[in-house]
Amino acid sequence: MALREREKTLEHIVRLKRAEGQLSSSDVTAVREDLEAQLRGTVPRSWAARLLGVSHTALDKWIGSGDIPVVITKEGRKEVPIPPLLDLLQQVEEHRKQGGQRLHALGPAIAENRSRAARISPVPSILEGGGIAEPHRTAELRSLAYHRAVAPRLRPPMVESARRKVDRWREEGKLDRRHAEAWEEVLDSPLTEIREAIVRDDAQGRDLRQNSPLAGLLSDQERRRVLELA
Repeated sequence: MALREREKTLEHIVRLKRAEGQLSSSDVTAVREDLEAQLRGTVPRSWAARLLGVSHTALDKWIGSGDIPVVITKEGRKEVPIPPLLDLLQQVEEHRKQGGQRLHALGPAIAENRSRAARISPVPSILEGGGIAEPHRTAELRSLAYHRAVAPRLRPPMVESARRKVDRWREEGKLDRRHAEAWEEVLDSPLTEIREAIVRDDAQGRDLRQNSPLAGLLSDQERRRVLELA
C-alpha cells in the first residue's frame, strides 16, 4: 500500500472510530477493524504524534515513560499500535470538548490513565495462603484482575465488538463451539449480568476467561499494573 493511501486509510479509521460512539453500529466497527488490519495494526510514530497534536519529541518522551506503547514491526521499526492510539485520541478530543486546553491535551489523558491504573487493586485470592501461586494460577489471577478492571467500564459498543470477535474466531476455527456458545450466552445477557459473569472466580468464570474477546480494553498502564500485582 502506497504511503498516501496508508495515510488516507488512517484518516478513515479515525472517522469510523468517531462514528462508532454516535451510532453503536457493528458494521461500522467491522469496517474499521478491517482497515486496521490493512495497516497491519500499527502506524509510524510521526503519524501518531500528528494525530495527537504533539511533537515527535514529546511523543517519544511519553513512549520512553511507558505511557504510550510501541511495537517492533518486522522491518525493525518502532510503531504505535492503532487501538491504544485511537483510545488516546478519543480522550484528547473529549478533554477539548469539555473546555480543556486546546494544546497539550495529551498530558491530562496520560494522567487519567495513570490514575486509573493506580486504582487497580490486587485480586484478593492472590494473597490467600501467603505463598506463591502456581504458574497457571498466576495467569488465571492476572486474567481475573484484568476483567475486574474492565467490568465497570463495559459499554454496549464494547459488547457488540466482543460478539463480532467471537463470530470471527468461530468462523476462523480459533474458538471451539463450546467456548463460542458460552460467550454468546454471556454477551446476549443484560450488561449487569455480563459484568458479573466475567469476574466470577469459579470454574465457569475461569473457563470463560481462557478465551476472552474482551482483550484490549485497558490502557497500557493498566495492563502493566495488572501484571505487577499478580
